[in-house]
Amino acid sequence: MPGTAMGTVRIAVAGAGVMGRVHAAAVRSTPGAVLSALADPAPDAAAVAAQLGVPWFASLDELLARGRPDGVVLATPNTLHVAQALQCLDAGVAVLVEKPVATRVAEAAPLLRAAQAPGARVLVGHHREHSPIIERAVEVVRSGALGRLVVVTGSALFCKPDRYFDDGPWRREPGGGPILLNLIHDVHNLRLLAGEIVAVQAFASNAVRGFEVEDTVAIGLRFASGALGSFVLSDTAACPRSWEQTSGENPAYARCDDEDCYVVAGTDGSLTVPTMRLRRYARREDRSWFEPFETRVVAVERADPVLRQMAHFAAVVRGEAAPRVSVADAVANLRVTEAVALAARSGGSVDVAAG
Repeated sequence: MPGTAMGTVRIAVAGAGVMGRVHAAAVRSTPGAVLSALADPAPDAAAVAAQLGVPWFASLDELLARGRPDGVVLATPNTLHVAQALQCLDAGVAVLVEKPVATRVAEAAPLLRAAQAPGARVLVGHHREHSPIIERAVEVVRSGALGRLVVVTGSALFCKPDRYFDDGPWRREPGGGPILLNLIHDVHNLRLLAGEIVAVQAFASNAVRGFEVEDTVAIGLRFASGALGSFVLSDTAACPRSWEQTSGENPAYARCDDEDCYVVAGTDGSLTVPTMRLRRYARREDRSWFEPFETRVVAVERADPVLRQMAHFAAVVRGEAAPRVSVADAVANLRVTEAVALAARSGGSVDVAAG
């Protein structure tokens, strides 16, 4: 078994930015795991490591050669994810790769192959997979309480401050917009709730900010089940109907817990998420818009999905669990975002290729 005494695993973090620090804190809060090191070439990274009380390495190469972790969290720039994950696997080290797993589907192919090898342990950081809210919503849908799924509507409407773009000028350019950076989270949630997305249509606009990259997108979705969906995305809208602001799972964001960002509707009822209001007719044979709904709130025990993800990663490192979000899952999410971007450029419907 990897790790130190009593099965404790040594987990290092590569990347000392915002997400790297979040992951470092999560490791320190996870029973059975210890934060072993921090790797980042940035000038202030050594000071961050000192604050955390762990060794600092200027590169992933140094970390793997001298730090000897059991697992590594890659909170590094998106363009480095595939190469660095392959480097960890070659060293026999388990890896948690932040989303997106790659910047393009084709780029992810080597990691997809490597992750299928015996003994390879790769978890992708789509942390909402570990949200108790999403888990409970999926249970309700799969229980049949909504009947046959008909339609899903969703939104990720929020406003990024100007400093977000000043701090990272690359976010003004193609690939740095909300389709890849934000929508990919919601794609994962929608796939969990409604199954595979097989076709998309989209309109994109940069009319507000005027950057090369989109700031607003309207999307049509077709699911493999025959259900249809719609989704609106904007990082310049003064509106709280986004997962972060409605779920309350990340205290960094202002919370509006009376709002929803998803509606899942079937032939027998509907569920709004994350308020978890379940509406059904008293008798199925009375289905009609003239009849009132019976409404109840589905109980959910709230918990931090980032902490739950880290506990799961520790189990993956120990070989006790298979990754809940595999590279194949992450590539499926990426494939949908690529299709949305293509549909927005072409103005037509785009099939989401499988495999």
